[in-house]
Amino acid sequence: MTPANASLKSDVSSSPDWEKIRADFPILQLHIDGKPLTYLDNAASSQMPQQVIDRLVRYQTTQHANINRAVHYLSEVATLEYHNARCKLQQFINAREDREVIFTSGTTDSINLVMHGYGRKFIKAGDEIILTTLEHHSNIVPWQMLANEKGATIRVVPINDKGELEVDEYEKLFNERTKFVGLIHVSNALGTINPIKGMIDFAHRHGVPVLIDGAQAAPHITIDVQALDCDFYAFSAHKLCGPTGIGILYGKAALLEAMQPFKGGGDMITSVTFEKTIYNTIPHKFEAGTPPIAAAIGFGAAVDYLTAIGIEQIAAYELGLLEYATACLNDTPGVRIIGTAAEKTAVISFAIDGIHPHDIGTILNQDGVAVRTGHHCAQPVMQRFNVPATSRASFAFYNKKTEVDALVAGIKTVQKIFL
Repeated sequence: MTPANASLKSDVSSSPDWEKIRADFPILQLHIDGKPLTYLDNAASSQMPQQVIDRLVRYQTTQHANINRAVHYLSEVATLEYHNARCKLQQFINAREDREVIFTSGTTDSINLVMHGYGRKFIKAGDEIILTTLEHHSNIVPWQMLANEKGATIRVVPINDKGELEVDEYEKLFNERTKFVGLIHVSNALGTINPIKGMIDFAHRHGVPVLIDGAQAAPHITIDVQALDCDFYAFSAHKLCGPTGIGILYGKAALLEAMQPFKGGGDMITSVTFEKTIYNTIPHKFEAGTPPIAAAIGFGAAVDYLTAIGIEQIAAYELGLLEYATACLNDTPGVRIIGTAAEKTAVISFAIDGIHPHDIGTILNQDGVAVRTGHHCAQPVMQRFNVPATSRASFAFYNKKTEVDALVAGIKTVQKIFL
């Protein structure tokens, strides 16, 4: 259950035909060493439905051309489809204007855009930036780079033993030197859903802008950037059944207009001489060069696909999987779940006593079960729980309970081999 959808229940008796939806994903028909694929690495990258694949093929075979550069038919069609994709993303997150949606290469690129465009312009020596222990490395490293360059300081919000942010400690970090906050919406390592609305409101009472890393939230939670009142929000297509290599940065128009461009080149200008360059208006100011046109159109198709199913329906179904998987793993001796927050998406990080996560992943793969093992680009989280790494099973709406059973059976096989 998510805070934004507090009435959500795991009873999905009136929900869509999930088996029919599962059939939309051709890759799920694969077998690994003769075993049916059980794909439980959705937090790293979700799979793509045939509808999105078909849309990409249609663009490449009937619509492909460069955009904003010609008056011939294909260029006009491609330009329109690219613009339509931006409008679909605007509607998906309820941005006020389509120009507040910047296409980037992904969440990491979006965060770096904010660091360079906003941070390098407005953060100065002695300023403080607040991050959290739950952050993905992509929302830590850029701010460390900026802090080292500017002489700023990073302050960190701790988490409790359940993997939840200590919001009281967050509020204590604010002072007159606090100039920026970066928050992850949902932890990729633990699945924890953070109470970002209240945290954003608190930061704004101190006049501090907030960037939200929504890479893990957008596939599972209805995002309304106007209701959240966040200043920036970032996520990637490949976690929403879309292509790799593309994401968005949402930014409030006034902030985007005040920021300096991250990259220079074609299409982000209105005039260039050797004496002076005049930058284009947003969003073009931040989209230098030929953009990922096909990927953007595929992103729009993925948003159409998910919207047709319903994000709330998806969240309810995944909650049922999370509850079932949590119960099954808790009933399996020697397995310990890392991160037991009251509010979670369908992510379970776990450890097996006496067995390294890489060995777990290797044996599970032999049974066709795909999980992520390692530190999940969240080493501060691993340090907090005093583990070198975890195994992580992350579920999507095309998974089913029999795949949870396959995971548990695989874990028992791992235990037989190593213990």
